[in-house]
Amino acid sequence: MIRSLAPVCISLLVLLSCFTLQPDPMDLVDVCEMDSTILVELAYATPNNFLGQAVYSSGDRCILRRFAAERLVRAHQSLRKQGYGLKVLDAYRPLSVQEQMWAILPDSRYVADPAKGSRHNRGAAVDVTLVDLAGNDVEMPTAFDEFSEKAASNYADLPRAALHHRSLLQQAMQEQGFSPISSEWWHFDAPGWEKCKVLDISLQAVEVN
Repeated sequence: MIRSLAPVCISLLVLLSCFTLQPDPMDLVDVCEMDSTILVELAYATPNNFLGQAVYSSGDRCILRRFAAERLVRAHQSLRKQGYGLKVLDAYRPLSVQEQMWAILPDSRYVADPAKGSRHNRGAAVDVTLVDLAGNDVEMPTAFDEFSEKAASNYADLPRAALHHRSLLQQAMQEQGFSPISSEWWHFDAPGWEKCKVLDISLQAVEVN
């Protein structure tokens, strides 16, 4: 009887191990570790942003929830087949940084109210632009963090190249389930962002899985 149960027990153990080895989609991951060809240039690690100061350190990493990062990688790989790639300008953002932003620009069109929390604070939103395969920036509607009508995701009075590149970016991201927002061509929300908790862990202190 004991011998007859042995194969069943082994099968159950193998089955359980398969379940436990599945990565949690809510895990925080380093995007560069998932695909090293994605360029990362965190705008808030420099003074070249609307804050006018660096609020991340130069060594900070590009962090996202696993489910969002996997979609981002697929979007990037799709663009590479067309001669382009993604450059990440911002991803997970600690709530304390959100509070600094709101203090400077308390306008919900461009900065989420920290009382509610941003999708960035949940690790489920990303700011991206297009580059060519050599890593050079291509023409886009505006610079990052330019809060003007030209930054709107559907603004039409733009050079043909900028419209083309914005369309390529939107198509690649939306094919992977990301949603744009009306006021910023560079911002995309991952589906299911509302299920993620707001976090206030520094980028250097985040433990990735």
